[in-house]
Amino acid sequence: MSDARKVPVGLTIATLISLAILIALGSWQLRRLVWKTDLLARVAALETAAPQPVETVLARRARGADVDYTRVVADCPGLGGARALELYGLRDGQAGSRLISACAVSAGGYRSLLVDRGFVADTISARPPADGAGRAPLRVSGVIRSPDPATFVTPPNQPAANHWYSRDVGAMARALGVEAPAPVFLMAEVSTNPEWKALVPAPLPRDIPNRHLEYAFTWFGLAGALGCVYAALLWRRWKA
Repeated sequence: MSDARKVPVGLTIATLISLAILIALGSWQLRRLVWKTDLLARVAALETAAPQPVETVLARRARGADVDYTRVVADCPGLGGARALELYGLRDGQAGSRLISACAVSAGGYRSLLVDRGFVADTISARPPADGAGRAPLRVSGVIRSPDPATFVTPPNQPAANHWYSRDVGAMARALGVEAPAPVFLMAEVSTNPEWKALVPAPLPRDIPNRHLEYAFTWFGLAGALGCVYAALLWRRWKA
């Protein structure tokens, strides 16, 4: 066999590696499609779901149940005047902070639950008073959410400066001085400070996109195109 008809080893290895990566990316997008479809179904179900007692839901979570996107109601003494951590966030393209406070609970071995009270734009410098006033229970309805893990592009949290970029339940609970936190967040649907309009409850992301099937076709299409280019190259070498 002439050199022209030999299979190019280096190119073949590079092509196989590239094909494996492209196919893996397409398969990952298909798995994301299944996850996103289930997520959208849960969000749609929330539109008519009645709130459940938070103790009941947390007890199920302690037994290993998936309670993500469950609507609950909780009585949180003094939440409107509680100390709040500031978690960086975006809403409608505007930067700001989400205020995170703790609610006392007693269920499933948990004694506290972190509450995302809502969003405050960066253009607002004031904050609700954290004086602990008003210890009467504040009834909060909201949605239970599991925290998204930090990625390699997420800045590190700075507890000393009260600058938070990821929902680290353990670190946030320590900063707030509470123990045995539930490993989830309560995203408030109602205002914890009705008199302070700058705090906007934002329990769910808006217009959740679902383009994973399109992305999967893109990756698989690139894999097919790469295979065709490689086959055409071999055909030209063998024809020469």
